[in-house]
Parts: sequence; structure tokens; C-alpha cells
Amino acid sequence: MKEDIIVSVSTSLGRGAIAVVRMSGLGCLDVALKLFHSKNLTKENVVPRFMYFGKLNLGDVFEECLMVFFKAPFSYTGEDVVEFQVHGGVLLAQKVVEVCLKNGARLAEAGEFSKRAFLNGKISLDKAEAIIGEINAETEGELKSSLRVTNGVLAEKVLSQQEKLTTLLAEIEVGMDYPDETEETQLKTDVFGRLKEIKAEIEQILDDSKNAKYLKNGINVALVGKTNVGKSSLMNALLGQERAIVTDIQGTTRDQITESFLFEGVKINLIDTAGIRQTGDVVEKLGIEKSKQSILQADLVLFVLDGSEPESDEDKQIEKLISDKKYIVVVNKTDKKRVVSKKENEVEISAREGKNINLLKQRILDLVMDGSVDPNALVLTNERQFGILKEADEILEKILSGSNTTLDILSMMIKSLWQTLGKITGNTENEDIINLIFSKFCLGK
Repeated sequence: MKEDIIVSVSTSLGRGAIAVVRMSGLGCLDVALKLFHSKNLTKENVVPRFMYFGKLNLGDVFEECLMVFFKAPFSYTGEDVVEFQVHGGVLLAQKVVEVCLKNGARLAEAGEFSKRAFLNGKISLDKAEAIIGEINAETEGELKSSLRVTNGVLAEKVLSQQEKLTTLLAEIEVGMDYPDETEETQLKTDVFGRLKEIKAEIEQILDDSKNAKYLKNGINVALVGKTNVGKSSLMNALLGQERAIVTDIQGTTRDQITESFLFEGVKINLIDTAGIRQTGDVVEKLGIEKSKQSILQADLVLFVLDGSEPESDEDKQIEKLISDKKYIVVVNKTDKKRVVSKKENEVEISAREGKNINLLKQRILDLVMDGSVDPNALVLTNERQFGILKEADEILEKILSGSNTTLDILSMMIKSLWQTLGKITGNTENEDIINLIFSKFCLGK
């Protein structure tokens, strides 16, 4: 069945230097040449991937713009594609889409260009999901992870594992067809040995990806302590800017202040909480309750102490409150004489002078992420892909634990493993899941 010609604005809607309007589908060049006019340009002499300057007929006015034609299969979607580069006004780009709609195209659904690319074999499902990751990436770590998947590293590993499984299935089939010529025990030993190698590969990816949620969402760090120990000053020092109000008045921070910064490609989300103490102020009490909620939700707590004062009962109560959490004791105000006693896992800083701030940032990263992320490792930030590999690892665990499994059952389980791995690239995934994935794309992509 002939695919419709689809059209959409492919750049962000807003004012800018240019806006790109894209059409895809057989006949899109005919639609384009009804509207676009350049000297001596015809359908017969148009050169693919060559940029033409001309005028685009918008009805009663013309827009001077550029047009480029990509001939199937050498395009993003694998179909004929035309792109117009027009001046970057919101209304102008929408007007270009309107005239395309009036001349035979229809408006693209969210992610439909990329879905066609997948259906036409131009990209695998894991690459499509990585494109979403590239678009939505907020940290360098997440971007690098998505780029590695986009470059085919994950698909290459999965296809390699599926090829190994296909070879094993063939060997098992031979063993079942010619039992007199095959020593079953030796065959199963060989099969199990190679399955262990596949399991080790999968577990390496899972292990490298254990910190993926931090690459994607960042590390949530709550700054807690009694009033006037310097939490707001510490937040400003970590951010490198004056974000929180700093005064000598107790209870200045009455609500959560949340800001983020990047360190070693990882986003660190700081939550400056209200100082925890006994108070009769109703508003401050609400802030203190929010502080306690922040402690529960944080990946790490920075327990801030005033190093120039002895530890108080309030400090001890807060330490009890965070005892079940990962935390670093931050001894502040080391520009003054230290009075507070030594603590395990402490970092001495001076928020006012910026002393040891980078050391503290590194300690945050090391404590939460258990060391630095290997920049060359394949790290999965996509939960669906991670879940599929987890499922594959569990199937392998079940296979390898069954030493008495018959060859026909072993064959069925390996086929199930092959099918599970194929969900990553999309060669065994069902249509509903595929539709759901592409619905997450923006219009024009």
C-alpha cells in the first residue's frame, strides 16, 4: 500500500535564523515543485542532496528559501524526502506546512518520520530510542550514552549474541536429529560454556549501567543541618553563584530551594532545606517537615555542621534522623578555629572562602556512583532496554541452573532468549510497543 506524504516543521517552533519543514513519501517532490520555483528546475533535472535557492508560493505571497531533495533510499526515512529551509518565524513555518497540506500532504504524527525510518530498515529500535535520548539529554553523561547507542554499539552486541544463539540452536538440532553420532553430555557442556560467555557480556553491560539513573536524572543531594550552620552559603559555593539568601538571622530558609550543577558530566541536584530545630513559627514548621521529606527522597545527604561550635543536641538529633541514609558530614566555617569533634566520612570546607568545594563534589560522586563512570563503557539510560537485558540474564540463569534439561527443552529456552534479545533492536517486538515508543517523539521527528 502506498504511504501518505507526511509533512511537519522539524525545527523547534520559535523565532530563529531558519526553520526546516520536512516532507516524506512517494510524490513529495511533485508537491514541492508545485510550490517551489527555481530557474530552470524541473523534476527531470533535480539533483538529489543539492541545495536550490528559489521562491516558495504561499498563495498570494512568495518566500525566498532553500530546497533540498533526498531520493529514496538515501534519506532519513528511507523514502523520498524534501526539506524547505525558510526564515525562522513561527507563523511562516506553519504557513509553509499549510500550503503543503493543501497540495496533497497530510500532517505527520508524533515520531512518524523516525517510525518510517525504522520500518524501512534505516534505524533499529534501540537507535530510535537513543535519538529521543539525544534530544532530551540534559547531562554530558546521558548524551554520551545515547550517542554510543545511536552509533550502533548496542545493536552490534545484541545481533552478535543472537548469531551465537542461532549457531547453538543449529548444533542442538543436529544433536537431536543424529543422536547416535552426537555425545549429548559433551554437546550440553559446550553449549553451556558458550551461554556463560553470553551471560558475562550481558552482566557487564548491566553492571556498567547500574549508575544510569544518575546519568539521566542526576544525583539528588539534600543539605541538612540546624539553622545558621551555613547550608545556604554551601549551596551558593557549590553552584558558583548567589542563589540562596544568606543572613545571620535564624530560620531564613523556610522552604526548599532546588538548583542543579554539572560535575564530571553528571548533574547534581541540590536541595537547600530549612534548618531543623524546635520552633513555634507555623511557616518555619512546615519548612522543617519538608526538610524531613527531602531527606527520605535524597540519594545522598550533606549533614552540615558549624565547625567553630561544639556539637549541639539539635545536631545529634539530625544525625539520628539521617542514620539510615548515605551521608557526608560537612564541617563548615574552617576559616575559624575548629571546635567540633572529628567525624567519620567528613569533609572540612569553608563555604565563604570556597575551600575544598571541588573535593566535596568529588566525594559526592564517588559515594553515590561507587567511582567514576567508564567513558568507553556501554551505559544504558533507557529503562526498557535495561529491563530487557535483565530479563535475558534471568533466562540464562534459569538455563544454566538446569544441568538435567533435555535438548528439546534447552532448544526452546534458547529460542526464548533469542526472542527476548530481539526486543531491543525491534526485530521481535510487537507493533503496540513500537507505536508507543515512537509516540514519545516530537512532531517533525
